Amino acid sequence: MTSHLDTIRESYDTVAEDYVTLVRPLFDQEPISRAMLSGFAEQVRGPVADVGCGPGHVTAHLASLGLDVSGVDLSPKMIEIARRQYPYLRFEVGSMTALDVPDGTLSGLVAWWSIFHLPPETLPAVFAEFRRTLVAGGQLLIGFHVGDERLSPETAYGHPVTYDAYLLRPDRIAESLGQSGLEVTARLELAGKKWPQACLLAVAV
Repeated sequence: MTSHLDTIRESYDTVAEDYVTLVRPLFDQEPISRAMLSGFAEQVRGPVADVGCGPGHVTAHLASLGLDVSGVDLSPKMIEIARRQYPYLRFEVGSMTALDVPDGTLSGLVAWWSIFHLPPETLPAVFAEFRRTLVAGGQLLIGFHVGDERLSPETAYGHPVTYDAYLLRPDRIAESLGQSGLEVTARLELAGKKWPQACLLAVAV
């Protein structure tokens, strides 16, 4: 039986090259959401993981803000591209559901629109994994699309895909983070081009 992680991996391996072409320019056009990344960076003093890093452009942006950051992604093709584009940074294939990071060693963790394909019922365990890796006082920044809907696209970035995607309610995400020991300290909501967007900044307590 194919798991949701398998379908995510296979789909992003398929779309990777075109994803880079389409998504990187969008990031450059989002000064307000990048401001959340800047605020996050100012509060972190130590190693940071960018989980679901894709082709590495957000990891590289965080590095430009002075952070000691590495990237993790489920898709080997995405990691191949990230290593090619940013050879001076560290990238590894892995899953945010089981990070290869010792307990309490990260000062910060970013999940930038990378929980989009995780079924909502799996998120409490994922948030608990985030908290496991963070030191007390460590910072989490999470971005996601807002709504209350499961999407099942047949194509994305010009290719067939088999993943599902989920629009999420900020209040529910904040509540789930709190139950995992991550207290929300700042919240930004944006109109977005396709769906509303939210960014939550939280501290490990």
